[in-house]
Amino acid sequence: QVHVEESGGGLVQVGGSLRLSCAVSGGIFAIHYFSWHRAAPGERREWVAGITFATSEANYAGNVKGRFTVSMDNAKSTLYLQMNNLKPEDTAVYYCAATHRPAPVDIVDYWGQGTQVTVSS
Repeated sequence: QVHVEESGGGLVQVGGSLRLSCAVSGGIFAIHYFSWHRAAPGERREWVAGITFATSEANYAGNVKGRFTVSMDNAKSTLYLQMNNLKPEDTAVYYCAATHRPAPVDIVDYWGQGTQVTVSS
């Protein structure tokens, strides 16, 4: 059983930066794909970015590409999401997720509990 837990959310001003962390335990090498998702108030959860564990290939949603960077520290079993040039529309609860096999990005085996990111103007 894999467990993922986010940290690092908070309040930041427009244009600022924040780094989210996701600690992975219980079998990191069984995971094919790690991802970040977010849910803004009143909206459905959306995929933000992800990284394939074996190749470190990353991919991003169009509305964050160029501003967000996803990375993995295998030695620390930690996933990161570096968020730069934050905008008010980035305000959401951010979730870390893990998937055992290749699948559409909304197919997830494990979810974290979420961490709140608020971008103030």
